[in-house]
Amino acid sequence: MSRPVVGIIGNSYLMNDQYPTHAGGTMNSDAVANVAGCIPLLIPADPRFLSVDELLETCDGFLLTGGRPNVHPEEYGEPETEAHGAFDRARDAIVLPLVRACVERGQPFLGICRGFQEVNVAMGGTLYPEIRDLPGRMNHRMPPDGTLEEKFALRHRVEMSDNGPFHRLFGAQEVMTNTLHGQGINRPGARIVIDGHAPDGTPEAIYVKDAPGFTLSVQWHPEWDAANDPVSRPLFQAFGDAARSWAREDKGPALQKSA
Repeated sequence: MSRPVVGIIGNSYLMNDQYPTHAGGTMNSDAVANVAGCIPLLIPADPRFLSVDELLETCDGFLLTGGRPNVHPEEYGEPETEAHGAFDRARDAIVLPLVRACVERGQPFLGICRGFQEVNVAMGGTLYPEIRDLPGRMNHRMPPDGTLEEKFALRHRVEMSDNGPFHRLFGAQEVMTNTLHGQGINRPGARIVIDGHAPDGTPEAIYVKDAPGFTLSVQWHPEWDAANDPVSRPLFQAFGDAARSWAREDKGPALQKSA
């Protein structure tokens, strides 16, 4: 059997401040190819070039990546402010309906950072524009200085619900993760189950209740050193298994169905 195809949601960038590109981090492709065991396919997330229906027919699963731009607050009924940062409305237009379609069909996706936030917004939830401004919250943003190894270093614990899908997957109720985000979940969307929290109460792991397929999503970046990290590796392996099940028309594993 050929490897299943995972669509990696790309982000829009200006190369040399003038040349428009769609790009994706190499570590995303590495994790999909070498840990999940799937073919990585970079997706230009822009409705001018493709449709949600075409993506659903082309790919067996989707990696909803992180990215500098944030989901536009109009998508969850709030006005834009300076605190909301930069946006990518083209990506919003593709990924939000893609998430809803995948939930309905049982087609697997793994949400990471912005992707985690997209899943919540797609299901009707809202976001805080800046976590570190909330009373009692830590600064979850990427450290401004240091090497990549230092920026992606493990920085805080995440505690999972007892016997929830993440606890069962990791074999531990508490894990260490990196943290490189500014925004976070405010109100959970319909059917969004918050299954893991940082010590300051910030939601870090979610899934969609009663979804027929794989919908696990995390606020941290498991694509970093995914082959070696004891938390990242089982997450990508389970996602790869879900994509293989979809490709066999088996409609995904039962990992989260008993949650």
